[in-house]
Amino acid sequence: MSILTVKNLSHGFGSRAIFNDVSFRLLNGEHIGLVGANGEGKSTFMNIITRKLEPDEGNVEWSKRVRVGYLDQHTALSEGMTVRDVLKGAFKYLFDLEDEINEIYGKMGEVSPEELDKLMEEVGTLQDMLSNNGFYTIDAKVDEIARGLGLDDVGLERDVQDLSGGQRTKVLLAKLLLEKPDILLLDEPTNYLDEVHIEWLKHYLQNYENAFILISHDIPFLNSVINLVYHMENQELNRYVGDYDDFLKVYEVKKQQLESAYKKQQQEISELKDFVARNKARVSTRNMAMSRQKKLDKMDVIELAREKPKPEFNFKYGKTSGKLIFEAVDLVIGYDSPLSSPLNLRMERGQKVALTGANGIGKTTLLKSIIGELVPLSGSVQLGESLQIGYFEQEIKEANYNTCIEEIWNEFPSLSQYEVRAALAKCGLTTEHIESKVYVLSGGEQAKVRLCKLINKESNLLVLDEPTNHLDVDAKEELKRALKAYKGSIILISHEPEFYRDVATDVWNCESWTTKLF
Repeated sequence: MSILTVKNLSHGFGSRAIFNDVSFRLLNGEHIGLVGANGEGKSTFMNIITRKLEPDEGNVEWSKRVRVGYLDQHTALSEGMTVRDVLKGAFKYLFDLEDEINEIYGKMGEVSPEELDKLMEEVGTLQDMLSNNGFYTIDAKVDEIARGLGLDDVGLERDVQDLSGGQRTKVLLAKLLLEKPDILLLDEPTNYLDEVHIEWLKHYLQNYENAFILISHDIPFLNSVINLVYHMENQELNRYVGDYDDFLKVYEVKKQQLESAYKKQQQEISELKDFVARNKARVSTRNMAMSRQKKLDKMDVIELAREKPKPEFNFKYGKTSGKLIFEAVDLVIGYDSPLSSPLNLRMERGQKVALTGANGIGKTTLLKSIIGELVPLSGSVQLGESLQIGYFEQEIKEANYNTCIEEIWNEFPSLSQYEVRAALAKCGLTTEHIESKVYVLSGGEQAKVRLCKLINKESNLLVLDEPTNHLDVDAKEELKRALKAYKGSIILISHEPEFYRDVATDVWNCESWTTKLF
């Protein structure tokens, strides 16, 4: 049975078309991976089917009484609410039923015996609904999901306003899983999740009975949980049976077949045009020329998709730094309270260090303390000589109303407009992206703008806080290549072993010194 039907969907932003006459159908139990390069419209599609965005044309029809759960990382979490409060909010409909029962009990002393019987019957029905939906085991369910995603380490009584980006994502995801909707819509759920909890989510989705649509650029994760792929490219949405690897094989074969058919047809068109040009003026061959012209006019011309620009990240290496990159002596990091035991760390020129470990244990705080953006609670950090630091932050919270051109020009005012456009194009951005305001771009496109600023500055130390979040497969592979080729030193936070293993000379597990694991 169809849960969701999308018919003849078209949508765009200004002159930039995203979808053109797209149709889609979701059946019960399907586990769908929605894939495509940054900027192809995956998140826009999610916003349209959840009615957060009205399409220019087309219809979106959900089956009646279907419960939809959408992981939206922009959801506001109210100050003063604890993690447990938010998670119990997944059962609001059951607490509303309990309130209804209490209201009925309040009326019982004022009604006739006949009305009392009706109210008792109504209470019985509502009590059955509470029992059948696990109302009396809510706390146990909350604790189980919280354990699975590591929220018991965060603290269920903690105010949600004090959470890091990764912890916040975990809370929203846990609430969604507790709601057990008929369909889950997950937009890059592994962003900010650490390896242990990505593994837990993988097992959860493998055993999930209902349907889900998943956007992710984490290919091993995708392969392990999906059985269908919908691929977005050039304003089209195409369906493939199997996992991501199966899709790639079929996609490559189709692409080669199309290219072969295109070459054959172009040869035929060339021959027909040549014949018409040579014979249309001669009386004896005019009819044959007209016949071939009609064939040309009726021909359904094959068009090859325009090749998307592939990103090129080449970091500019500055002057050689001193042998010492940094040395931390009895360093205690944190804000109001310590996030670490006293740390004695040393990094030397040429090292490429990956910081790993669960969310919320202080990896970002350590980075900021090392480069001087945060004052440590105690101890000291000595930076080496002649450092040129390039810093990629994990989260940029403010909306950026500059165009991409303005954003780069502000950073590099001596460049010509041609050079600015060329720099952005090298990062895999099209003309439409380059002329757009930064805030309307997808997360991956925004990350490419930030990387554009980074690669065009000379540096000898790169400090990168989860740089692969939102990046598509091509961009991630190119970034890995660029970091391996980089002659300077690197400090990198990443939860993707397949990314950092090939880059890092050293892996520091921050869980070995944190105070935040219980």
